[in-house]
Amino acid sequence: MSQHHKINYIEIPVKALASSKAFFNKVFGWTFVDYGDDYAAITGAGIDGGLYVSEHNVSADKGSVLVVLYSDDLVKSQAAIISAGGTIKTATFEFPGGHRFHFCDGNNNEYAVWSDK
Repeated sequence: MSQHHKINYIEIPVKALASSKAFFNKVFGWTFVDYGDDYAAITGAGIDGGLYVSEHNVSADKGSVLVVLYSDDLVKSQAAIISAGGTIKTATFEFPGGHRFHFCDGNNNEYAVWSDK
């Protein structure tokens, strides 16, 4: 259900749609609904969104919004990311309320994963 003035949808640029979908499915269990050859809607990610084909990428260093995911087990999440071809950009660090690390997918898009455990 859409709510007035609430974040409703995110769109993420990717260079390679098929491998991006495979990465997020393998690591986080996301599924996708294809809308043509250059767009796939994300399902099961906690917020609605989509992946779209683009030569651009997102990075906090460039001032992009940072998508932060939650994990019950940072060690397992980090291992799954590496196993699926992602890279760790910032090692796990502590902050008030938990721990987190940053990673890049195969498109060099930056994300973070945090946990309070």
